[in-house]
Amino acid sequence: MSLFTNSFRLIITPVLRNISTYKSSVSLSHLYPKSSLSINYPVKIPENSTGFSGYIPIEKLEITYCKSSGPGGQNVNKVDTKVDIRFHLQSADWLSEDLKKNISSKCKNRINKDGFLIVRSDKTRSQLYNQADAIMLLREMIRRAATPTSISPSEETLHLLRKRREKANRERIVEKRMHSLKKGRRRDDIEIL
Repeated sequence: MSLFTNSFRLIITPVLRNISTYKSSVSLSHLYPKSSLSINYPVKIPENSTGFSGYIPIEKLEITYCKSSGPGGQNVNKVDTKVDIRFHLQSADWLSEDLKKNISSKCKNRINKDGFLIVRSDKTRSQLYNQADAIMLLREMIRRAATPTSISPSEETLHLLRKRREKANRERIVEKRMHSLKKGRRRDDIEIL
């Protein structure tokens, strides 16, 4: 029996060693190479003074749940699945002042008279999915407000656009004249016969 055990151990040990060192292409160490992958330490918030990093501190938001009018069947009448996320825009210290101004101008329909920005979601029958959806909507709103408005085109660009428009108009008029002449020739042929 011991001979069998020893030979089995000799065969299995290299196989186990290979299995324990194997990492697939979608393992966490390949997907996040610079991460410590430790659950004991919180993730550092990236410092980004120029714009919005995407980080929203959940503890600074007021999250409430209520009964939804969305999907869910009888679940709608029993469980509070609709998510209502709000925060006071002017006292949000995690947003820059310029970003607050942009949000207040671009999202003025979502700000109530007390100055709270409100985002609601009742897309799914799950409270957790609705909360994730509402946070994603809030993040997208802030990102849209963080992107700079488009700059007016330069004189050169305007000149090129004007030239293209004029050329297209000339070609269109030439085409109309050719079509008109073709129709006119047909009309003359009919009158002669």
